[in-house]
Amino acid sequence: MRTAEAIRLVAAARTDDDLFGTDRSARRYRELVAALHPDRTQAADAAVRADATDAYVRVTTRWRARQAPVLGDYRLGRLAHSGDLADLYDVGDDRLLKLPRRPTDNDLMAREAHALRTLAEHGDPRYLPYVPRLVEEFRHSDAATGAERRVNVLATAPGLHDLTEVRRAYPDGLDARDVAWMWRRLLVALGLAHRAGVVHGAVLPPHVLIEPAEHGVVLVDWCCSVTGGGAVPALVPGYEKWYPAEVLAKGPCGPGTDIATATACMTWLMGGRAPRELLDFAHGCRQRFLANRPDDAWRLLRELDEVLERLYGPRTFRPFTLNP
Repeated sequence: MRTAEAIRLVAAARTDDDLFGTDRSARRYRELVAALHPDRTQAADAAVRADATDAYVRVTTRWRARQAPVLGDYRLGRLAHSGDLADLYDVGDDRLLKLPRRPTDNDLMAREAHALRTLAEHGDPRYLPYVPRLVEEFRHSDAATGAERRVNVLATAPGLHDLTEVRRAYPDGLDARDVAWMWRRLLVALGLAHRAGVVHGAVLPPHVLIEPAEHGVVLVDWCCSVTGGGAVPALVPGYEKWYPAEVLAKGPCGPGTDIATATACMTWLMGGRAPRELLDFAHGCRQRFLANRPDDAWRLLRELDEVLERLYGPRTFRPFTLNP
């Protein structure tokens, strides 16, 4: 198997069966490891080496989890999601076990646990369904390597889809009336977090989940969150251009950091179908300098409602489906 083919296969695999196959899975694992091993790719250019190394880590981590399907008190089920730094496994009872691929990301897992505890303790209980619930956190030692990883177990809800799936279903952009309810609820999630002293740090399409039928929104992946000030600790690969200037400069972030990226998500969803009034509103939320942006999500929600009422009149429920 060629390295490029192996990289593509790993990137496209949604499940362990996609990655390893249902027959001769050990052989497939060996082929992937051989194609992606750093010794084989050392002569390639830097971009290929980086992609191959990331794919190699994904393969070995998922294989070990497949071979030892019990972590702590949890038996791993299907691979539910493969994120930028961790894999999430279904462990039953509407819970997901989040296992980082690299021990070097343990600090980011700790950030997520701290943020979710802070929200649970200090957030308005009415709005806690807008964020995941931390069920448990523990450390797991890899029997093969001895490497220790921090594990977060999160309560989840069925029927959620991230914004990349939404945009894929509507490649020409969504009607602004559909984006409106997502935007409103995302601002509620940010209002909850900011009042509790937490900045999410990565409000990006893969981290905003919606429940189409009931118009639910859940903001997930708090691994880059910041409490008490400071810089966002890491960038999500592939989304570098989405971040505002203070993040790229590794400067202090604030509520306006999240507001800028949340606004980028919403304008991206609308594509070329955004009304001028909403584009003007979005421009004000994405000013270059943090000090010039809105910093109160609750106040911004009221302003958004005023814009929407001028455009569309009183709010009414508008059914939404991912199968246009």
